Amino acid sequence: HRRIQGELARLGRRIAPSTVWEILNAAGIDPAPRRSGPTWREFLTTQAEGIIAADFFHIDTALGRRLYALVFLEHATRRLHITGVTAHPTRDWAVQQARNLTADLAIRIESLRFLLRDRDGKYGEAFDAVFRAEEMEIINSAPQAPRMNAHCERIVGSIRREALDHILIMNEAHARHVLAAYERHYNEHRPHQARNQLPPDAPEQLVVAHDLNTHTVLRTRILGGLVNEYRYAA
Repeated sequence: HRRIQGELARLGRRIAPSTVWEILNAAGIDPAPRRSGPTWREFLTTQAEGIIAADFFHIDTALGRRLYALVFLEHATRRLHITGVTAHPTRDWAVQQARNLTADLAIRIESLRFLLRDRDGKYGEAFDAVFRAEEMEIINSAPQAPRMNAHCERIVGSIRREALDHILIMNEAHARHVLAAYERHYNEHRPHQARNQLPPDAPEQLVVAHDLNTHTVLRTRILGGLVNEYRYAA
């Protein structure tokens, strides 16, 4: 409705955007993207098997320095990839992280069709070219619309709430150690509702319960006890 109001303004017709909205709403005309094809939520759901999303987030150290980390999240499995930490996130650095990711994914990258990212200037054309070479399509979220990349935004929030908010990060090496430990925990142990409470790297089957009278439960402390993992003793 604002675009229509803008076109009318160019023709010298002054009308409020709310008036345009009222006219369209009364006529039963939804915003243009909703008139045909799936909604954004429907697209993400139906194409989850082929989507990997990317996002930057910052880390403030105890010494007042700001670091940046780049994360990727596979929508279908919720598998997390934290590819690097740096104080200077240049486009060349981002391109190298993209190359590292495609190498780590190996044959699994053949199942991915879309890279979802925001419009951050740190990506650049060379970053996209790495994924286009793997026959993937780049999807840019709308400006100032973090909900379009909600899965990545959510995992960044989890990293902060479950790890970074409780640890004083000293430098890049410390940040890499903490994030690597959390990535292992997230992928190999942390339950996920979308996967029937199974972690991303677990096979899609329920865990067989054991008799607690004959099997001992062991606790493994991660990051000094900040995160705990529980397993049956072998």
